[in-house]
Amino acid sequence: MPYVLFQGTKKLMNKKSWQPTLGANFVDDSTCRFRVWAPFAKTMDLHIEGPEPRVEGMEKRDEYFEFTVAGLAPGSEYFYSIDRDKKRPDPASRHQPKGVHGPSQAVPSHNFKWDDAGFVPAQLTDAIFYELHVGTFTREGTFEAIISRLPHLKALGVNIVEIMPVAQNPGSRNWGYDGVYPYAVQNSFGGPEGLKKLVNACHREGLGVCLDVVYNHIGPEGNYLRDFAPYFTDHYHTPWGDAINFDGAYSDGVRQFFIENAIYWVSEFHVDALRLDAIHAIVDNSAVPFIEELATRVHALAKDLNRPVHVVAEDDRNDARVVTPVDLGGHGLDAHWSDDFHHSLHSLITGERNGYYEDFGSIEDLATAYSQGYVYSGQHSKYRHCRHGSSPREIKSSQLVVCAQNHDQVGNRAKGDRFSTIVSFERLKLAAGVLLLSPFVPLLFMGEEYGETAPFQYFVSHSDEELIRAVREGRRKEFSRFKFEGELPDPQSEETFARSTLSWDLREKTKHQRMLALYTELIKIRKATPALGNPRRHESRVWARGSSALLVERWHEDDRVLAAFNFGPQRISIEGEVPLGKWKLEIDSSEAKWSEDENQAPAAASEPEFFDVAPESFRLFHRSEKS
Repeated sequence: MPYVLFQGTKKLMNKKSWQPTLGANFVDDSTCRFRVWAPFAKTMDLHIEGPEPRVEGMEKRDEYFEFTVAGLAPGSEYFYSIDRDKKRPDPASRHQPKGVHGPSQAVPSHNFKWDDAGFVPAQLTDAIFYELHVGTFTREGTFEAIISRLPHLKALGVNIVEIMPVAQNPGSRNWGYDGVYPYAVQNSFGGPEGLKKLVNACHREGLGVCLDVVYNHIGPEGNYLRDFAPYFTDHYHTPWGDAINFDGAYSDGVRQFFIENAIYWVSEFHVDALRLDAIHAIVDNSAVPFIEELATRVHALAKDLNRPVHVVAEDDRNDARVVTPVDLGGHGLDAHWSDDFHHSLHSLITGERNGYYEDFGSIEDLATAYSQGYVYSGQHSKYRHCRHGSSPREIKSSQLVVCAQNHDQVGNRAKGDRFSTIVSFERLKLAAGVLLLSPFVPLLFMGEEYGETAPFQYFVSHSDEELIRAVREGRRKEFSRFKFEGELPDPQSEETFARSTLSWDLREKTKHQRMLALYTELIKIRKATPALGNPRRHESRVWARGSSALLVERWHEDDRVLAAFNFGPQRISIEGEVPLGKWKLEIDSSEAKWSEDENQAPAAASEPEFFDVAPESFRLFHRSEKS
């Protein structure tokens, strides 16, 4: 039985509370049940650490070893020893207070006092994600420190906080994608208690929480999973080594481990959405793929809990099956990231054409991304040297999450530089308009809203010198393909990490204040305008005007908007493109109030025509029959 319902535990949001079966689970205040998957082990001993250490032999049932300890103090530390040889932390450890090589800690799940009953997160049709990294969002780098910044996020208007992975990594500096204990919350961030406090505080502010989880690989340092069971397969390989075994012999136990992990975050930590990292790196030839089974199980749990839980994936294949319902032959996830939107916008804004940007760069590409969601839907990709993508015809706009910047697209640049340091202020505002006036689900990357200038660079804090050298060499090889010349930031250096921390005091400077005001106004307009909230792509019209302008008309019943984005250096007139009716100018990014210079002179005496659009700017026009 994959999940056990303990009737005595505290109810979650007035519904059932589900308890995973793996790891150390307290049945009551002092009775703890231990369970670990080890199909090939002959014996398994439980080593309880402390002033009075004890060793207990565990009982094997099928492929699992179990033991129940009475009189165990919460917070007790323990190891398992396999066949009385290897002494290892628990693969399903809830907390690693002494790091990836130290003992696991038994943490009770029922003693946190939640006060979020009745909270309902935004549906994807209304969602605006805000992605952050716990360690660099504040100087303190903790869950607790984020709480004081939540009023800023609420005032901005975002409604789902997306947290980069928090599974235990080696050291204290890491993006989170080197996690080796999927259930253990990073000790340097504040552990499981700290994460619960943050989620609870987000819900009090009306903010949902999306947690980034990594099921396509396990990090290298502290990875002891293969000592317990066949978690990996050599049939496939990933950029990080052997692939996780989702479709071979003993893969049922592997699936159980990771699906319980997803259940764990939703049930015990009240998260409202999961973002599955790089599912294109999961190789799974089974009839019912792992990601499909995971989404089905999470949605079933959400139904039991009577609250929505979104399953969102990162996937660079433009594969519509990811979000197609299961009964129509798809995998049933709620949404996935759209790289094509980012790439077409980035290449236009920056003029960059290296790497995967060689497939993009024209205003027609952005028009295609706006109207279809994918740019590549089966045609040949020059960068990939093959055909790429599938038809997005049946995909709703609310099933695609788009961005102008995110941790990958900033952090995987050689210097980790943001838009704010590589394009003009006018183009920075133009990117904001393209993103927030799009029909898709927008995602902001921390600090984007006020034009943060600190880079977001790749950083680690491994303890293995060979691994550190391998990481450095891997970065050099990666960027040699992009013909990058110069010194790369050292991933292991603490200075690289420190440089990546947000500079919140920038918000006090004029141009950053105005950028923040622009983002806030755009979000406010997006929420208040029915046509902008309409996810139906057939109720829109998108076309390129010349080689530098994009026009987007969207409507819902009697509400209609027209957005004009001018990427060129010359003022343009769109009067001949505007449908009949009485139009109101809703926002113009070239207005003096959005200028980076507080002393900017007023507009010239000869005012532009109503339907003129200034260089490198956007205008939004609104028409309502009711008005």
